[in-house]
Amino acid sequence: MSVRQNQIVEIVKSEQPITSEQVAERLNLTRAALRADLSILTMTGILEARPNVGYSMTGRMPTNMIADFINNILVKDIKTRPVVVNVDTSVYDCVVNLFLEDVGTIFVQSGGYLAGVVSRKDFLKYAIGRTDLDRIPVSMVMTRMPNIVTLEDNETLARAIAKMVEHQVDCIPVIGRDAPGDGRERFKITGRISKTGIITVIHEMLED
Repeated sequence: MSVRQNQIVEIVKSEQPITSEQVAERLNLTRAALRADLSILTMTGILEARPNVGYSMTGRMPTNMIADFINNILVKDIKTRPVVVNVDTSVYDCVVNLFLEDVGTIFVQSGGYLAGVVSRKDFLKYAIGRTDLDRIPVSMVMTRMPNIVTLEDNETLARAIAKMVEHQVDCIPVIGRDAPGDGRERFKITGRISKTGIITVIHEMLED
């Protein structure tokens, strides 16, 4: 939106319902000078015009504004704390962790680097009919590198959503790249992006 359109929206938001004459008066402009801006704001669904009442906010956000929002939010700004266990942790302890932390996915590390990912569904499939979960390491259950979808700090929320849809996963680890002395690239786990987290961010956007 232009500077003037933003000014109009703020005026309507604080004084709704308000007539075009009153808006023009607040901006020290003529009503004719505002006609085009008011038409654009009405057509895009930001404002609602009622005869003999005036302009008010619709509470809706145009599609292009939502797209801009999603494309400008970076993973580093919305990532949350990951739940991480070591590769030799038992399946039983991982399941306990899953419930204590109230998450659907646990990340597995070896030597401080991402080694695997295991979800609630993985645990459920493996646990059915077994009684020795305290003796089985999570490495027997997890999805291993390089078959893990990852995100980095400077990727966008839009990209995170696209990866979740494409790979049909509920949670993605956020990683930082590291090249130790042996020259092999490895990944530090720095956070996570989950469907629940994304819904929370979008909900906060809509409330704002």
